[in-house]
Amino acid sequence: MHISNLIFAGAMGPPGGGRSQLTNRFMRHFNVITYTELVDSSIKSIFSRKVKNFLVKFSPDTKSVVDTLVDSTLKLYKQIKAKLLPIPKSSHYLFNLRDVSKVLQGVCGASVKHCTKKVDMVRIWMHEMIRSFGDRLICDEDRNWLKEILHEEILNTKEYEIKDINEIYNGLEKIIYCDF
Repeated sequence: MHISNLIFAGAMGPPGGGRSQLTNRFMRHFNVITYTELVDSSIKSIFSRKVKNFLVKFSPDTKSVVDTLVDSTLKLYKQIKAKLLPIPKSSHYLFNLRDVSKVLQGVCGASVKHCTKKVDMVRIWMHEMIRSFGDRLICDEDRNWLKEILHEEILNTKEYEIKDINEIYNGLEKIIYCDF
């Protein structure tokens, strides 16, 4: 058998979460290309501009919370990524910036007609956090932990101007947004 002009490409993440360390003997056959993680200020800048561009027609009061939502999303993303690690029973607990993007993309789907106050925007954000992160969780313990950190973030962030978590739920058991 004779093989010529073969190009072989491979991709991998860092060891951990079921991924093994590769030997130097194997790696010598490849050109290694890496990238560094973006710094928080770059991530915040990218997502803030994206969301502000989508929400340009909203009231100034509603738009004023965008930077805080991006900060909260990134803060909670880091907590989720650090706490909910992939283990054999939950090997799909792999979170990345696509999840942050899904949350903020969902916020951008808000309606000008129905989202007129800060609390409306926070409701949509909470719904998107639960949808993007919570829907992947496999046990009540993890889902309750996610709700706790969401509630803490909402109540402890003065820009949201929410003093009681019942303002978010508005008498309902859970928040659901959809567009048919």
